[in-house]
Amino acid sequence: MNNKENETGYKFSSDQTLEKIREIQAVFCRERDWDQFHPPRDVLFDMVGEVGELAEIFRYKGHVEVGLPEFSQEERDHVGQEMSDVLLSLVRLAERCHIDLPTAVLQKFQLNREKYPVHRAYGKINKPTENTAEKDGKTDTTDK
Repeated sequence: MNNKENETGYKFSSDQTLEKIREIQAVFCRERDWDQFHPPRDVLFDMVGEVGELAEIFRYKGHVEVGLPEFSQEERDHVGQEMSDVLLSLVRLAERCHIDLPTAVLQKFQLNREKYPVHRAYGKINKPTENTAEKDGKTDTTDK
């Protein structure tokens, strides 16, 4: 087991935070006088382009296993670079919109816990409305 894994699977390094990444990026952009080019809408479109570049790497791969064992080291590095571009765009968008991204993520997890309770969602890929018996007073037949 390498230093990035534990008994539950893969782990990120713990020495960086989204706030630290935001700070580094803010300084980087200020030093280059790029704030003027980064209204939220433009940053969003940049992020969409970066997602497209990431998707292009996977486009003709077919089924891809967890951990990307079929990727060369060069391909894995490319995936990491494109993921970094997506994350940097998202962090920049959150900053330009004045959204506290870590707090928003935790709030979204809470909403998802309510929307997808374990007893209704475990092992299912259905939309939550397809898993609930309460919707419109109809009986849930997805479990039968």
